[in-house]
Amino acid sequence: MGEFVRLEVADGVGTIRLERPKMNAISLQVQAELREVCAEATERDDVRAVVVYGGERLFAAGNDVAEMAEMSYADMVKATRGVSAAASAIADIPKPVVAAVTGYALGGGCELTLAADIRIAADNATFGQPEVLLGIIPGAGGTQRLARLIGPSKAKDIIFTGRFVKADEALAIGLVDRVVPAESVYDEAVAWAKQFSGAAALALRAAKECIDRGLETDLATGLAIEQQQFASVFATEDRTIGMTSFLANGPGKAEFVGR
Repeated sequence: MGEFVRLEVADGVGTIRLERPKMNAISLQVQAELREVCAEATERDDVRAVVVYGGERLFAAGNDVAEMAEMSYADMVKATRGVSAAASAIADIPKPVVAAVTGYALGGGCELTLAADIRIAADNATFGQPEVLLGIIPGAGGTQRLARLIGPSKAKDIIFTGRFVKADEALAIGLVDRVVPAESVYDEAVAWAKQFSGAAALALRAAKECIDRGLETDLATGLAIEQQQFASVFATEDRTIGMTSFLANGPGKAEFVGR
């Protein structure tokens, strides 16, 4: 269990909690703990889906600027892979991942939300990539994942200006998938994640792999990835359970075992 990041598991849902007072600033230590916790969530069979949550007040107000201000170019050359890897660790969890966003999700905090599969935001949520206002650029996937999610022109507007994006605009441009009252954002995220607690885990893993890897390449290669993954799930126990149940009882009644 890390000092600032921990994993809680209940009913098949793993919650990754950021808890670094006062603003969940993402330091090098937080990044390292995130990588460790994401690895644990990946390995644990009792975790079928994941919620990433910063608490009731805010998600994360950004990277630790005080820490970065003391770093030289040489220092950052050594550290930058770990900075990016913290967000990638979330993206690489081979299970459904939802970010539950309250308050500020800025800079590195916004980049962590971009690494999730979907984002459920509180009506008080505020997003942004204000790094240019510090004379730097996003360094944990902001220039890449944001452009892929909302399109290059909208991403450039947000990154070039460093402006804040409120929840209603974030929903309109596709930066978030749902906006709910602040007091219910975590419960909504858990409810979304919990629907996968009895799902065919390896099929979900294969579907996520196809989508994520396919977006990185051309259509023909993406289709080849899909074909390979489609064939591979026929080796799973859940495929047999699902098809047998469908033929006997119709759709939606299979009791999967995650193998």
